[in-house]
Amino acid sequence: MRWLLVLIPLVSLSPQFTRWTWPVAVVALAGSLPMMWLPTRPGWLLPGGLIVLATASGILWVLHPASLISVVVFTTIFYAARFLPLRAALVIGVVMAAAMTAQFLRYHVSLRSALLDFSMTAVVILLGLVRRGRAARLEQTELALARARTAAEEHAVAAALAERARIARELHDVLAHSLSGLALNLQGARLMLVRDGASPEALAQIERAQQLAGDGLAEARKAVAALREDPVPLERAIDDLLAGYRLDTRAAAELTVRGEPRPVDAATGTTLLRAVQEALSNSRKHAPGARVQVELVYSADEVEVTVLDHQGRRPTPGAVPGYGLRGMRERAELLGGRLATGPGEDGWRVQLTVPA
Repeated sequence: MRWLLVLIPLVSLSPQFTRWTWPVAVVALAGSLPMMWLPTRPGWLLPGGLIVLATASGILWVLHPASLISVVVFTTIFYAARFLPLRAALVIGVVMAAAMTAQFLRYHVSLRSALLDFSMTAVVILLGLVRRGRAARLEQTELALARARTAAEEHAVAAALAERARIARELHDVLAHSLSGLALNLQGARLMLVRDGASPEALAQIERAQQLAGDGLAEARKAVAALREDPVPLERAIDDLLAGYRLDTRAAAELTVRGEPRPVDAATGTTLLRAVQEALSNSRKHAPGARVQVELVYSADEVEVTVLDHQGRRPTPGAVPGYGLRGMRERAELLGGRLATGPGEDGWRVQLTVPA
């Protein structure tokens, strides 16, 4: 179709000229070639083609004024039929037809040549309308695809939120209720042991079990809250973990935040918090009493948390990583993040980076 646009001016002009045939052919090609590369949205090619056409028409006017009208007519009609509103294109078509009629009358063009020119004009109009229809269909298809993608994304988000709400309900109904019942039973058992004069060791074990049940209940509630809430107050949650570490170990623990803090989604926030929690738990076991530094860094498209315990001991060479470390790594990989662990300046370093 595009090559046809180039050949039409040559076909219509060739019967009318002898020694001017080659100059006219060159000018017709110059005015028609830009139309071959016009995309769906013309951008710079439309004004560029008009500039080429104007320059070529000026040259043709000097060479042979009678030939100018055909090149201008075909190119202008195609541009109008392709890009302008239909009403404006109709007006331009009428004007161009009048110009062609005036040319035929002035230069006494034969009936055969006149019919050929009018036929070529009709073909050019048809080509322009066909291109317009194709462009409109392509634009509608792109719009439909964009709407379908948006709908699919919204559906996926809604499904994920519904699944999170379901999991939160299950956790609340099963874990929270079970742990609450366990805590009450342990409290009753402790009272019975006190009444019966049980040994201090037995009472200590019961109290330890009560503490574990309480901690598990608190973690279950945090998990439910993380599933039901989109934004996670990351800095405050890490501060709470460090406060618990200071209370348990009587050691220093501080948080440093770099970059501009911003809300993160529940999955990202929970993963970062679990990494800090696991690192603090390892510090309690392997470096009791060690000072801990936590650094939270917000970059353009990532959030990074680093936990460094000073005087932390390295794992035994060849030791198998614990389930906590393995769980951290799996969480990071699910989010497209990365986990790095190893010796720091004077302790053990855990660094988790996730997209956010």
